Amino acid sequence: MKTRTLLIAIAFLFIGSTTKAQFFKKLGKTAEKAAERAVTRKTEQKVNKETEKAMDTILGNGKKKKKRTSGKNKNKKVGSNDETDNTPDKTDTSKKEDNVHTVDQRTWSKYNFVPGDKIIFEDDLTTEENGEFPSRWDLSQGSAENAKMGDDNIINFEKSSIITPLLDNENYLPEVFTLEFDVYFNDSGATYQSYDIRFWQGTSHLDEGSDRFWPIRIFKNGAKTSTKIQDNAKDFAGYSEESNKITGWKHIAISFNKRSLKVFVDEYRALNIPNYGYLPKMLSIGSYYWSTPKTMAIKNIRIAQGGKKLYDRVMANGKFVTRGILFDVNKASLKPSSMGVINQVAKMMKEHVDLKFSIEGHTDSDGEEASNLQLSEKRAAAVKAAIANAGIDISRLQVKGMGESVPLSDNTTPEGKANNRRVEFLKI
Repeated sequence: MKTRTLLIAIAFLFIGSTTKAQFFKKLGKTAEKAAERAVTRKTEQKVNKETEKAMDTILGNGKKKKKRTSGKNKNKKVGSNDETDNTPDKTDTSKKEDNVHTVDQRTWSKYNFVPGDKIIFEDDLTTEENGEFPSRWDLSQGSAENAKMGDDNIINFEKSSIITPLLDNENYLPEVFTLEFDVYFNDSGATYQSYDIRFWQGTSHLDEGSDRFWPIRIFKNGAKTSTKIQDNAKDFAGYSEESNKITGWKHIAISFNKRSLKVFVDEYRALNIPNYGYLPKMLSIGSYYWSTPKTMAIKNIRIAQGGKKLYDRVMANGKFVTRGILFDVNKASLKPSSMGVINQVAKMMKEHVDLKFSIEGHTDSDGEEASNLQLSEKRAAAVKAAIANAGIDISRLQVKGMGESVPLSDNTTPEGKANNRRVEFLKI
């Protein structure tokens, strides 16, 4: 390299002044073009990075920072996990959440579970005492107690335990209802682990005289059930061998509509029974494992009364109200289970291109009023972004935060607060 440079310099001494001037002029243009190309490359790289970052924010592909936890905890700890609490009520005035949306919508794009309109039972276990039996439940079999797993309030089961929710009405399940809760699964080393949902007509799931199904059994990778009378195995939807290796929480959603029943495990539909055989009036949740003792836990239990389809509600009332769009605590980041409603809204707007909505966010009365107002607007904006990302022109959507200013229920009960935490879609 040095030899080549020296030869060029010697040759340069022998060329004329005119040639030198042309040389420098050409060299200047070459350098100028090179500089322009370099600037262009840097600009393109910056734009690409910013675009990728923005899409990661919308689609939830970015790296997540670990949350710092603080504060006292009543319940004892069982195991550990990084999940956040599902209850979207209390407002943190010390934080300003500007992120729009964290759900990977591609993964949940086929999820179509829509929860009921009115919540009739809600238990987030926040008021429970460590080691005590959950106060809003009755024990049918075995043993269960309040505990803590990471930041989560949970009901911890012993093997083959069964609990039933306490409601004012003995036969509390309407002809159209939904049931949602989160369950904890251990690693793939578990020989056998399931959560059993029992529906019955009489006053007890142990009533052998009732015409009933055997339990709906929820597994890490699906669900199954069979009838006692027909002894006929129903669907088992194993959705992924990889999911069978995952340790942690899974969201369970069950819908019943007069005769049909569907069960979802996370974003997958695990059971679809066109004719359940009878109208359930009560329910219970149980646990079972085989061989080595495993952590069996549930949290965030909700029963809601069903209603009309979204479009029918819009046509009848000029709006529809949903409690099925949920957020992380004190944040505007959507929970994955919210995609059932969001997917249905996007589908409805694609089928009816004249529809436009004002999206209103509402909170309960916990926290400061000003903070609740700000949080509700951010949450409405997050819903707008998710619907737009599902293929709807953003010009068809407006947002408004209402905070705690328009309660529909009393804020003194868990069910009342849950009914006030909602998103309303007003036709414009």
